[in-house]
This record gives sequence, structure tokens and C-alpha cells, in this order.
Amino acid sequence: MTLTVEEVTALAPDDASAKAARGLVVPAKWPLLGANESAAWGECQGSGSKPYQTQVDLSGPAFRCSCPSRKFPCKHGLALLMLRVEHAPRFVDGQPPAWVGEWLASRGEKAQKKETQRAEQAAAPVDPQAAAKREAQRWKRIEGAALDLQRFLADQLARGIGSLDAAVLKTWATMSARMVDAQAPGLGARLQETAAGVRRDERWPERTLQGLGLLQLACDALSRRDTLSPEQQADLRTLAGWPHDQAEVSATGERVADRWLVLGSVTEERANKLTERRAWLHGTRSGRAGWLLDHAFAGRGFDQFWFSGTAIDATLAFFPGASPLRALALERGEASDAREAGDLLQRTPGASSPEAPWRQVAERVAACPWIALHPLLLRDVVVEVTDGRPWLRQADVAWPLRLGDAELWRLLACTGGASVTLAGEWDGAAIQPLTAWTDGGRPAWIKEAA
Repeated sequence: MTLTVEEVTALAPDDASAKAARGLVVPAKWPLLGANESAAWGECQGSGSKPYQTQVDLSGPAFRCSCPSRKFPCKHGLALLMLRVEHAPRFVDGQPPAWVGEWLASRGEKAQKKETQRAEQAAAPVDPQAAAKREAQRWKRIEGAALDLQRFLADQLARGIGSLDAAVLKTWATMSARMVDAQAPGLGARLQETAAGVRRDERWPERTLQGLGLLQLACDALSRRDTLSPEQQADLRTLAGWPHDQAEVSATGERVADRWLVLGSVTEERANKLTERRAWLHGTRSGRAGWLLDHAFAGRGFDQFWFSGTAIDATLAFFPGASPLRALALERGEASDAREAGDLLQRTPGASSPEAPWRQVAERVAACPWIALHPLLLRDVVVEVTDGRPWLRQADVAWPLRLGDAELWRLLACTGGASVTLAGEWDGAAIQPLTAWTDGGRPAWIKEAA
């Protein structure tokens, strides 16, 4: 795996970790440095008597360090990869120490065990009658919850959204909890998200009506679920918060093998120490979009990283739905050099005209109106600031951008007002930029970790 300092920095959990790592990119602080095709390792002298043992499995990359930090990756793991980029000759090539070899072997065993479990689950005999009975029972509970929600929504509209205050919103929280009890947590989460936007800014009435309207549409669809196609029923299952079994997706999901361009990734902190990562891929041959969703708990980190602006051969298995977007990565090769990915970007389908990306969004929404986020790959756009607000302009059309001040000025500095190709995330109201390319080659700007 060949990385740049920018790509390593993008792995940092926050700006403070990246800055601290840069301070450790000093060979004198590392009495031991080694690497081979599989891993890199080193010992970093800290404040204690014993140096910290730091190691990186380059297939992920995956990190491990003996320091007490709860951040993942820690500053030592980031610094080790930065050292490997900037001071590669200092890394001794050879057999790793025992503490590295044991960890790599353990990771291999865990991966093999996971694959074995998946195979056993796929091959395990299933009582079709019992499974059908359990599924019917859950659908019945979900449909009952939808009827309750529909009556609740009618009451809210009859009262008028102008009456929404803290006391009324408490009843929304109660209804949301009832959805969870009825095994429809997805409906409850959408109701809570709508409540969170009430009176947030001047556009809250519009967004509140939109959120309630989509919930009403969900209730209507659930009331006539039996008349819908299997793909539409799969979308309703996802909407209700009933997850699809990943082993089943791996075994039966639509498979697409392609050379995928990594448009970018977004990492966000959720409740209860849960970290969510969304990685967006674009098939350079198929033009398909892929969404990889991963979660990590309590700073444990992710098994694999997807570096923005690189290309990688992979086979994706798509979750069922009327407009499949989310997928699992089943087979994965090594990431390309970013310059090769930039060359591929110039030839990839999917953004051949200004209207093409938005046509894909429209088709996706028409097939499944509850999709909240869409990937975009836009060519010949310019980042600008008008009336103090950031915009992305393409010819005579402009869309609002969603990013913080520091990221905005870094994006402006990196693109210099020039026309760029930009990958981003569209939430129906604004674009969150993820990666920007100027004249091909390496990305000029990559969104930093949150």
C-alpha cells in the first residue's frame, strides 16, 4: 500500500491527533522502525521508561499501539505511517518482531473465523415455516405501529405546526418510543429527526412539513405493503429500521465487479460512543454508485479504510431495494495511486453532462423517496462565497454548500477559484463537499475527518 501524507492525515480521528502525529515524525524518537509488504512497525519513545509499540496492518490499514490513548488511530499509528512516507529508507525490511507477528496472526484468524461463520450461517438449515411466521409477526407489529403513527400525524396537522412547542414535542418523543417498542425504530428515528429541526431556523416549517409528509407516505405504503414489489417491500423494511442480514446480502445480493473510484467518506459521532462512517464509491466502468456504511464502537476503529481519490478493484454486493445504493465490499484489491485514479476520473461515465448526476438523483428519489443522502460527481464547478454563504456554481446554476468555515477557506485556498471536478453528498438542501480535483492527478482537496 502506497500512501501520501495527506491520505494518512485523512485517517486521523480529529485535527488534534493529526497535529500531534506531525510532531512525532522525527526518526530520532523511534529507536526501532521496520516494515515489509504486510505491515509496518516501530517503537516510539514516550514519557515512560518503555517505548510504545506501534504497528499497522497495511491491508486495512488497521492499527494497534500499546499507548493508553482511546483515539483510533492514535497519534503514534499516524506518525508511523507518515514516517514511512517521508523516511522510507529508515525502515528495516525483514521479519517482524514477535509482538507484531502475533497480532497479524490473530487478525488473520479472526478474519478466517468471520468468513467461516458467514459460510456456516449461509449453509445452516432454516425452517421456512418458522421464519415466515416470525417475519409475518414482525410485519404485523410494524403495520400496527404505522396505523398509530398515521393517527398521530393527522392530529398534528389538525392542530397546525405553528402550535409546536416544547410540551407538544414531548408527545413526539413518546410516539417515537412507541415506534421502537413496536419494532419500527426507523419510523421513530425519522419522527425525532423532524422534531429536532423545529424552530431551528427560518426554513423549519418547510422541513417539518416535508418530514411529516414522508412519514405519511410511509404509513400509506405500509398499509398496502402486499401490493408492492419485493424491492419496494425491502425499502419499507429498511425504512422501518429492520436491518437486512449481511450474510444473506453477501450470498444473494446483486454483485457488481468494477474498478471503483472512492469519491470520499464522512465520519460522524453518534450516540453511545458509536462512530459512523459513510464511504461513497463510483464505478468507473458501470457508472454505478455504491454506499458503504460501517460502524465502530468506543474508538475501536474500522477494519478497512477507503482513501478518497483512489481507485480500487472490488466486488460489491448490493442490499435489496428499488434503487440499490448501499452495498457490502466482498472482494477488494489494493488501492491505486491517486494519479491513476485521477486519470480514470477523466474517463469515467456518470457525469457526462451537467444534468446527468441530477437525473440519477431524481430517478433514485422516484424509486425510493426516503433515501436521505445521494452521492454527486459534478464537473466544471466553482466554489464561491456570495452574501457570506458558500455556493457551488455550475454555469448559471448554484447550490448551497454545507461545511464549516475552516473547511470552506481550505477548500477555497486549494481550488483557487478555478473550475474543478467535485464529489459530494446531497441531502436534498445542500451539498457537503468530499473531494475536489483540479486538473486530474491527485485530489486538490479532501474533506478532513470530523
